[in-house]
Amino acid sequence: MPTAIHIKKGEVLQIPGALKTKVYFVQSGLLRSYAIDKSGKENVFMFAPEGWVMADTVGPDEPAMLYIDALEDSEILVLAKDLEREKENIAALTKRMSRLQNRILMLISSNAIERYDHFVATYPEIAKRVPQKLIASYLGITPETLSAAKAKRLKKS
Repeated sequence: MPTAIHIKKGEVLQIPGALKTKVYFVQSGLLRSYAIDKSGKENVFMFAPEGWVMADTVGPDEPAMLYIDALEDSEILVLAKDLEREKENIAALTKRMSRLQNRILMLISSNAIERYDHFVATYPEIAKRVPQKLIASYLGITPETLSAAKAKRLKKS
């Protein structure tokens, strides 16, 4: 049975190494998942606004790989991982895998401004709600590189 909870901006729902990870359905607000590399840099994996699901893809008995926290005050439903439920929702899983595949291909074949343009076109509402430094992290570039690419594009216009 899902549990509805309210979390404050900045509250952490999951840390790497945690067991018995959960699935979070965002009713309102905004979550993100990320990893921190050996140099201490945060690398955003995913954002989840209203109507989206956020979860670490490890099995229910495996240690988590990602942090999950709230970027805004949020109302979420917390669900146990249930592979039978996921099998019934194969269309959503396939859509998520397709989006992740597209993101990987974009990251390895596009320059900074193409990555940013793709992000804004794909997730216009998220782009309005998330600081540029987190968008840059999601795109695998520095905030400075993103600013320079945007400035260069403006000069060409």
